[in-house]
Amino acid sequence: MDRNALKSLSYGLYIVSSYKGDKLNGQIVNTAFQTTSRPPTIAVSINKDNLTHECIVASKVFSVSVLSEKTGMKTIGTFGFNCGRDIDKFKEFEYRIGITKAPIVLTTALAFIEAEVIHRVDLGTHSLFVGNAVAAEVVGQGTPLTYDYYHRTMGGKTPEKAATFSGSDAKTEGPHGPSSSYVCTVCGYVYNPATGDPRRNITPGVAFADLPQDWTCPVCGAGKENFEKQ
Repeated sequence: MDRNALKSLSYGLYIVSSYKGDKLNGQIVNTAFQTTSRPPTIAVSINKDNLTHECIVASKVFSVSVLSEKTGMKTIGTFGFNCGRDIDKFKEFEYRIGITKAPIVLTTALAFIEAEVIHRVDLGTHSLFVGNAVAAEVVGQGTPLTYDYYHRTMGGKTPEKAATFSGSDAKTEGPHGPSSSYVCTVCGYVYNPATGDPRRNITPGVAFADLPQDWTCPVCGAGKENFEKQ
């Protein structure tokens, strides 16, 4: 099977959030979609190992924040490459508690939808949660962030637990140098001196060893100590 065919499917990029007791959590997903119009229902696919899955199972509710193209890598890194069991993902971001009591991320969001779970489908590694949409609101203006834009324009990576992850996703990043490229052991981002890090004003030609000590992975925010030479 040519897995490249699967990459031709189009996706958006969203933050799905929920809660368990007083614990709030959310994560980046690209598999969120409307399933029916009357009544309006929405479905999300969540890895069973993720805290968000645990929260949705417990509370039976979730919210979906539709992100814009202005979403920064800090947002992607926090919600996509860090575990809510280790950090408070909401600490540095704007959010509010919805009518379902699920948190709703508002930072660079264009809209949000709240849903109450009516079906859960076991997909092996993931669960597909289908929910009745009970609230929705447009909160911003702009262009929705797509998975294609995230990869092609932002240079983003696919987390290992994502529904669309393939082994090649984590270790590729454009043209690599022969032995001077360094890979992030957290998310798989590759720093290539030939391209530098334009978003941080790191010009092409800057060796990894010469990066500022406070430089961090542009995808997940990991420090230089988490990089290994390829």
